Amino acid sequence: MTAATPQETAPTDRRVSTRVGSISESATLAVDAKAKALKAAGRPVIGFGAGEPDFPTPDYIVEAAVEACRDPKNHRYTPAGGLPELKAAIAAKTLRDSGYEVEASQVLITNGGKQAIYEAFAAILDPGDEVIVPAPYWTTYPESIRLAGGVPVPVVADETTGYRVSVEQLEAARTDRTKVVLFVSPSNPTGAVYSREQVEAVGRWAVEHGLWVLTDEIYEHLVYGDAAFHSLPVVVPELRDKCVVVNGVAKTYAMTGWRVGWVVGPKDVVKAATNLQSHATSNVSNVAQRAALAAVSGELDAVAAMREAFDRRRKTIVRMLNEIEGVECPVPEGAFYAYPSVKGLLGKEIRGRRPATSVELAELILEEVEVAVVPGEAFGTPGYLRLSYALGDEDLAEGVGRMQKLLAEAR
Repeated sequence: MTAATPQETAPTDRRVSTRVGSISESATLAVDAKAKALKAAGRPVIGFGAGEPDFPTPDYIVEAAVEACRDPKNHRYTPAGGLPELKAAIAAKTLRDSGYEVEASQVLITNGGKQAIYEAFAAILDPGDEVIVPAPYWTTYPESIRLAGGVPVPVVADETTGYRVSVEQLEAARTDRTKVVLFVSPSNPTGAVYSREQVEAVGRWAVEHGLWVLTDEIYEHLVYGDAAFHSLPVVVPELRDKCVVVNGVAKTYAMTGWRVGWVVGPKDVVKAATNLQSHATSNVSNVAQRAALAAVSGELDAVAAMREAFDRRRKTIVRMLNEIEGVECPVPEGAFYAYPSVKGLLGKEIRGRRPATSVELAELILEEVEVAVVPGEAFGTPGYLRLSYALGDEDLAEGVGRMQKLLAEAR
């Protein structure tokens, strides 16, 4: 027998599948992990990387979890799609908060928003289906689409439009392979919020072309000033049969670590996603589900207090960033992120270095003044930085102040 050539042996010798090997690490979590590691080593790092409220989970939610731990019924398997009482409570919460009336059978409880997004795409997409993804986008969206066999098609908006894409841009990206359009308002990473008229225009365009819409509403309660949240299937009811909503408790109730999200959509899609979850993870932790039940059934006082703090920090960070020559930061209307353009700084000399990309600029900022930010490359738009203002007022002012002093040296 003759020896096999390298080309013949390569496929069987590959240790990691092409599908999974092509996925990049979450840039936001990587930056946050690096910042925390430096802090643990005694470095005075200030991190603007993670999208995580700096407030504790409200006491009444924690107490619900403590009680759930003591109840033996929570020590066993429960339905893969979620506790029936939590699904009913989320249906009631959806009606209360957005005016969208759904049944409990249209709800799937997931291990956080990321699982909700992946399972929704997996239930809708066939190999090669295209998904229009407005950019800047959250890092997980295109990876979830690819894992589900789809093809993400970015449509880029910039600071001149407040990071909002137009229907004309969406139409220019539409092909005969387009099946889904992703719609996110308020947006991560930009904080952009679409007006009711803009939401309606996107929804009616999707209906006209028979497209599905996946809309992420996890920042629904974090809007500021005159901005308002509008749920797409409420504004355009004709879209209900082809609209999937994803949401979760992470941002509204400061419960990022509890890992409870959900999918709301047509019954057949929710059933298919539930079948997938039954083989992937089965039920979400019962203790976390009981905590989520207390959260969504309770008042919104805690988020009101958080929103007030975020609003104050939002104004501070935008003012301080715009004081830096070469930086342009639109005012975010929702979520808790600022997304400044730093294109005016690229190529300039700063402490003997000339960062050519926002990745290099972010590295320089971390190394020189110990401030962690996420470069725009992670969100599909080089030349920008994302800073989460979900951190204490003093740390925020100190961190941006360090950046101001460093970047003032740009020549």
